[in-house]
Amino acid sequence: MQTVKTDLLLKIAIAALLAALVYVIYDGMHERVVAQGDSAPAFTVVADSGATIGVPNFGGKVLVLNFWATWCPPCVQETPSLSQFAAQFKDKGVVVLALSVDRDEKVYRAFLNKYKPAFLTARDFTVHADYGTFMYPETYIIDARGKVQMKIPEPADWSDPRLTQFVGSLL
Repeated sequence: MQTVKTDLLLKIAIAALLAALVYVIYDGMHERVVAQGDSAPAFTVVADSGATIGVPNFGGKVLVLNFWATWCPPCVQETPSLSQFAAQFKDKGVVVLALSVDRDEKVYRAFLNKYKPAFLTARDFTVHADYGTFMYPETYIIDARGKVQMKIPEPADWSDPRLTQFVGSLL
């Protein structure tokens, strides 16, 4: 009699653990991934320049939010054209913010000293997860109302006329 009761309790415990495992796997597969047309998740960061930038409160400008890392070769290749883009649109109502996921501050600072990006930069370890970003570079173009107008899940040529015209159409 005791063995039947023990077996039943063991089966119930295994079923509960299996249900918990299925839930954890399901929840992990359905992380938030921000797409075009979504509202941009709220965040506030202090850029290396000291400027505070955040969504939805970034001064009624278009925000180009770029996630990157120094160890990512396409991110490094993208930096010069992103700098040119930022300089071209700086006085037209576009803010470019590049958030690095680099853990090593020395490597990050060396990158900034070498490439001298013409856009706002900061290190941040949480915002990318709110956007569902796990591959770099990935960029979100967010309009003045806080809506994602374009998601670029790969390196971009920021001098491409299609891209500059699209951003220009948001101003």
